[in-house]
Amino acid sequence: MAAPESEATESDSPGGNKPSKDKPLPPSAKKKAVRDRPERTAAASGRYTAPVPAAKKGPSPRWVPVLMFALWGIGLAMILLNYMGLLPGSADNGNGWYLVGGLGLILSGIVTATQYR
Repeated sequence: MAAPESEATESDSPGGNKPSKDKPLPPSAKKKAVRDRPERTAAASGRYTAPVPAAKKGPSPRWVPVLMFALWGIGLAMILLNYMGLLPGSADNGNGWYLVGGLGLILSGIVTATQYR
């Protein structure tokens, strides 16, 4: 008479290894890494396929470096003209908005420079 399937013995375990309760398992044997892998299908082969490279962006348009240098130049000119007192409202110890504007233009030129390829 055959034994029911629910009554499995230790010798029926895969590999025929008997689990040992005498020795504790090392920490590396207790934790198994769970990887998110798609299930292999019959059509999938075991060969490695390299990932498809992302599309490369071409060089920047001509206006990017022109805008970058223009922002730097206008910002620098605004700061210098403010110190020389040639801008309206800067001669009588203005409130410093020309300096803030000039520094803002220079910073905008730096941000534009990060987009240059």
